[in-house]
Amino acid sequence: MDDSMIIVSLDIGTTAMKVVVASVSKGQISVIGIGSSHAQGMNRGVIVDIDKASEAIREAVKKAASQSNTEVHDVVVSLPANGVQIFPCQGAIAINDQTKEIDNDDVQQVMSAALVQTLPAEQEYVALIPNDFSVDGFKNIKDPRGMIGSRLEFNGILYSLPKSIVHNVFKAVERAGLHVVHEVLAPAALSQVALNDGEKNFGAIIIDLGGGQSTALVIHDRKLKFSTVDTEGGNLVVHDISVVLNTTLNNAAKLQRYYGTVDTKSASNVEEFPVEVVGQDEPQAVTSEYLSEIIAARMQQIFSRLQKKLDSVKAFELPGGVIITGGLAEMDGVDRLAQKIFGVKVKVFVPKQMGLRHPAFTESLGLVSYAQSLNELDILAHEVIRQRKSTNYSDDTHFISQNENQTSKSYDSSSKTTSTPMGEKFKNFWKKFFD
Repeated sequence: MDDSMIIVSLDIGTTAMKVVVASVSKGQISVIGIGSSHAQGMNRGVIVDIDKASEAIREAVKKAASQSNTEVHDVVVSLPANGVQIFPCQGAIAINDQTKEIDNDDVQQVMSAALVQTLPAEQEYVALIPNDFSVDGFKNIKDPRGMIGSRLEFNGILYSLPKSIVHNVFKAVERAGLHVVHEVLAPAALSQVALNDGEKNFGAIIIDLGGGQSTALVIHDRKLKFSTVDTEGGNLVVHDISVVLNTTLNNAAKLQRYYGTVDTKSASNVEEFPVEVVGQDEPQAVTSEYLSEIIAARMQQIFSRLQKKLDSVKAFELPGGVIITGGLAEMDGVDRLAQKIFGVKVKVFVPKQMGLRHPAFTESLGLVSYAQSLNELDILAHEVIRQRKSTNYSDDTHFISQNENQTSKSYDSSSKTTSTPMGEKFKNFWKKFFD
């Protein structure tokens, strides 16, 4: 029996929309299609123009669908870390029939009981990550289903984002003619592939150097514990080159891509390359060292600001050090400058999958990997969050509940979870991904 499935990830970035179509079989990921388009309607990691963003998404999806010869309707989409809030949560319920085995319905009820915290009006829950359960005082149970008891308790972590960010992501995806089958916080996607098991468990820092912003994430015990966003990224590096050298943004981007290095010591003060200067008939010669000084000045500012915020939570004491990824991570010397500023071990992560061997695709690959690794409890937790959204959203955001109706076997809150065996329910969740 062929158990392969197709998973499509959508990475909504400031400078590019990236779509990856992957075939997953027995835990192995094979990329069969990639689509990328110039991002529109974006500002520093968030959607500010839904129509323009949806058009860019459509373009990227069209390219990926054509390359993979696959019709794309359902996507796993990333949510940015901007404004994320993290809450520990606990819930408890009494089980009336002590002879009845704990089932999916009981698990969802105790998870729902953990969503009692009052959020600021502008925030909404986007993810619930289980830690463990307790049954009649017996603790550290990973999966209580099948057990019997009179009291079920739950411990987990809740994540919330500003409602406007979530709304705009879902609306842009909907207008692009797509359905969100699962939403994943970008930090979770990045850590899924950028960290090894030791780094996930014992703790490490991920720095995502994107086009519109730079994000630092602290991962410990396989969970996001801290996140901070710096509003400067690759766009400002290009802007600096453009302003200092008096050249167009397009030329500046090419200079950064082909000649850029952050290591001023290794840059040559003899090697020169021509730069088209506005108002000049002939190109002007610029040394590699001079270009490096322009780039390094901005990168040093970014790293220094991130260092202060990470120091405030003592993140550099974690044994995993710093892992850098994202588009700017491709520049020579980024890791050396970061190590000099942070004073800990630093390395750059680049995906190894064919077609994705660039740090800009780390999040895209992470979305696929995260989706294929979901277990049954993860899906139950996701349903609880989706049901909460469906209940709380007003009419102007009804598109989320409409999308849920399209996959009623997975998300229909009106049906009891106990009425469908979990194995079948798990299969239904991915029904549209099976090839």
